[in-house]
Amino acid sequence: MKLLMDENLSRRLVPFLQHAYPGTRQVALLGLESADDVSIWQFAKDQDFTIVTRDADLQEFTLVWGQPPQVIWLKAHKQRRAATHKVLLDNSEAIHTALVEEKAPSIEIMA
Repeated sequence: MKLLMDENLSRRLVPFLQHAYPGTRQVALLGLESADDVSIWQFAKDQDFTIVTRDADLQEFTLVWGQPPQVIWLKAHKQRRAATHKVLLDNSEAIHTALVEEKAPSIEIMA
């Protein structure tokens, strides 16, 4: 599963997530830093990404438009890059189960 980190998540996370989530990218690194949520959604859909965000908006798109893409919603206030990294790694099994095995449209993680 490759992740597309939303603009509200540090681009510096990308290299540290490659082992667990090969192909992970961040929107600013792809030239999408000014893109609206619909454009990010469409990009993720076209490129087979799972979106990781702190915003409810992208998660709510799964209710309206279904999937793909799927969304990992990190329900937390801003936190340090290391804490976000830890949350994604510590919850990798739950993420895989929900999104890959159960084919859920999204997963909410308290971070």
